[in-house]
Amino acid sequence: MSGVGAAPGDQVSITVLGHLPEIVPGHDIAGMLADAALQAGVRPGDVLAVAHKVVSKAEGRVVRLADIRPGDEARRIADATGKDPALCEVILGESRRIVRRRRSLLVCETHQGFICANAGVDASNTAEGTVVLLPVDPDASARRIQHALSQAAGGRVGVVITDTHGRAFRRGLVNVAVGVAGFAPVLDHRGGRDREGRMLVATDQALGDEIAAAAGMLIGKSSGRPAALVRGLRTAPAPGTSRDLVRREDQDVFRAPVGADGVVA
Repeated sequence: MSGVGAAPGDQVSITVLGHLPEIVPGHDIAGMLADAALQAGVRPGDVLAVAHKVVSKAEGRVVRLADIRPGDEARRIADATGKDPALCEVILGESRRIVRRRRSLLVCETHQGFICANAGVDASNTAEGTVVLLPVDPDASARRIQHALSQAAGGRVGVVITDTHGRAFRRGLVNVAVGVAGFAPVLDHRGGRDREGRMLVATDQALGDEIAAAAGMLIGKSSGRPAALVRGLRTAPAPGTSRDLVRREDQDVFRAPVGADGVVA
């Protein structure tokens, strides 16, 4: 995809939107973000990055642990990890399967296809005794926000819904895209040439994740300002989906069967 991304000499800016009130179920988060983006001078071509937590809260994806009745499997995991049995039940409900467990760490595959700790269930920035879940369909959530923003801006605006994930073989957490709308989140550079003229044969650029990570430097967990406009990127108009950023299991050498010599079956 030539003509997208950032080229040498381009200037990319990130503008954090103003404070939002505490979000509760039923809030029109799309309208609230559109209003805040208008105040920040949103333009066609911008991309809005927004932390999933405010989207999830508006969509009622908040659970009181006191209302949860743990099953046998949740209690078994709680005994092994030291976690609250009710929390384990919520994590199981959000998971297709548990991929790895080490002491108190649970790495799960969510129903949306993400591989992350605790299936994205998060107890930060929410009332005591409650946890926040990922949106049921983050791409659909992104599309609703994208529609409101594009109407406000008078042209196409991209949207990335972000969450903080760990990464295999790397320390630290980084924001990644869990919902996308309005642009292609993966740039396929195959068939292009490097500076020496060699053809690129296996070069996908995770633009959606790069936008999420860049905005994540400014929209911290406790800032009260959960969204930012990224300007100066040339994005390819497309419906967009976060599924484009998730490696299929049959292409994932770390989830495939491995022989004693380390060779993937």
